[in-house]
Order: sequence, then C-alpha cells, then structure tokens
Amino acid sequence: MVDPSVIATLAGLSVTASLPFLLYGAWIMIDAETVTWNVLTHHLRYIAVGLALTTVPIVAWMIPRVLRRLTGLAVIHAFFGLQAYALLAFALTGIVRIFQAKRNADAYENPDADIDELHENMGHWRARLRIGVAGFLLLWLCAWVTGLYRFYSIHVAPVL
Repeated sequence: MVDPSVIATLAGLSVTASLPFLLYGAWIMIDAETVTWNVLTHHLRYIAVGLALTTVPIVAWMIPRVLRRLTGLAVIHAFFGLQAYALLAFALTGIVRIFQAKRNADAYENPDADIDELHENMGHWRARLRIGVAGFLLLWLCAWVTGLYRFYSIHVAPVL
C-alpha cells in the first residue's frame, strides 16, 4: 500500500500545477483583442487542463478523506474550495449564454461583430462571467494556501 503522504503530495502537486494553466487560460481571453472561435478553443484547452488537474485530486483524494480528519482548518479549506466551484458555476451561467448568442449570430466567424449588440442581456452575462472567474481564482488561491498549510501540518510537521 502506498503511504498516504505520497498520495497527498501527488494530489498537492497536481492542484499546484493547475494554477499556470488557469492563469494562462484567463490571460488568453484578456489579451485577445477579438475573441474568435480559435481563440475560444485555445483558451478552453488550457482551462480544461487546469480544471482537470484540480478537480481529479479533489474528487478522488480530498473529498473522501475530509470527514476522517475534520478540523477547523479542514472546514475552512473545504469552504473556500466549495465557494470557488460555486462561483465557477455562476460564471458558467454567463459563459453558456454568451456562447449561444455569439454562435447564433456567427460572431465567432465575424470578428468585427460588436458583442454587446448581439443580445440585450450581453452586459449582464459578461458581468456574471467576470465576477465568477475572478471569484473562482481568488477563492481557489485561498483554498490552495489553506491546503498547503493543512498538508504541512498533517504530513510534514509530525515527521520533524
């Protein structure tokens, strides 16, 4: 049987490795003057990898073990993580609507189309997207820092 510290280390490394993918995926959208279909799919490839590197260890390793060692710090860590994913779901409600409106108007093929003129609620959907993504990244960082401290206190400090 593999030592739980080794698996926890691998899970922590996976979650840590997701940060550059999430940040670069966000940067692709921020840096793009116009969002074409190619820009969107390029962005989504990085975001999908980042989310997979974070979500797989959470589902496979962290969630099944959180109740075994339920401390105040575990609750804080889980709270930040759950809130991060809740804001990601909130962002998805904007992403889906924006995607539908741009797809219906062939705005991905016509980069000169003004996105705000595609639908009367576009500003609202874009605000959802921005709030959700910014909140996800902020709360993801809070969960990551508390997770690092939990890792240290459970797997490193007792050995020292």
